[in-house]
Amino acid sequence: MEVRWLEDFLALVRTRHFSRAAELQHVSQPTFSRRIKLLEEAMGSTLINRQTLPLSLTPAGEVFRELCERITRDVRDTKDRIAALEAEASARISVGSTQGLFSHFYQGWATDAGIAERLQLNLKATNWVGEQFLEALEGGDCDLVLCYWHPDLPWGDRLNGDNFEWLVLARESLVPVSVSDDRGHPRFSLPGSPEQPVPLIAYHNRGFLQSAIEGHLARQKLTANLLPLNENTQSASIKALVKQGFGMGWLPQRMTEKSEQFGSLVRAGDERWDVPLEIRLIRLRDARSDDLLNLWKQLEE
Repeated sequence: MEVRWLEDFLALVRTRHFSRAAELQHVSQPTFSRRIKLLEEAMGSTLINRQTLPLSLTPAGEVFRELCERITRDVRDTKDRIAALEAEASARISVGSTQGLFSHFYQGWATDAGIAERLQLNLKATNWVGEQFLEALEGGDCDLVLCYWHPDLPWGDRLNGDNFEWLVLARESLVPVSVSDDRGHPRFSLPGSPEQPVPLIAYHNRGFLQSAIEGHLARQKLTANLLPLNENTQSASIKALVKQGFGMGWLPQRMTEKSEQFGSLVRAGDERWDVPLEIRLIRLRDARSDDLLNLWKQLEE
């Protein structure tokens, strides 16, 4: 049964006249009459008593009228609820977050700041890499970006221009980790040697973190003998491979908590090998809404 048949029938109920109902439905009277006839055939019963003026409903028509009114009311209420949900979603501030920060930082920070209900995570962000987060801000795909930041990002100077503002929400460190051996020592430990390089689960150079590691080692004049086995853009992928014993890797400290799956993580090097990071929240300087500006002011305070 087509929805327009219900609308046709209710128009006829209101007007009790085929010509007027056809006008309401913006069709010719023959077309309208044919649609009502098709409706009656579909219901297997005569709904309109055509022998009376004005037209009246048969007993079957009265039952069908109640059904139409109930369906129409339910559809209207559902549309209102959907509109309210869409309005609520559009009123929320869209956040693009790296996967690691979403898993181990975002929810706790947003809840503690009292803004969780005002934010909407953009799930497309799980596919963004590095500089694509800033491009998403500029392209309107999100209102805020939550990401790691450090001075060795090859495109970090973009934040020094006039397009962006940011807040430092927290400090973080990348910590070198490995699974432990039977004695509780790291199975793979830094710095390794030319004869026995340390197998490394590395970050992809387009992401946020590989350049941080390389820059830190250079500044600290630390020489590591590493054998990269794999490159990943996500810390969670590196953690999974490290915990399965394939090699060592640097992980954000918040991700190194004890896990029962595979094996416990232990340090693969002392604090000299820890790489400092900032967790930043970034927005366009020309904010797109007053809601975003008000939230930003709340966070600044």
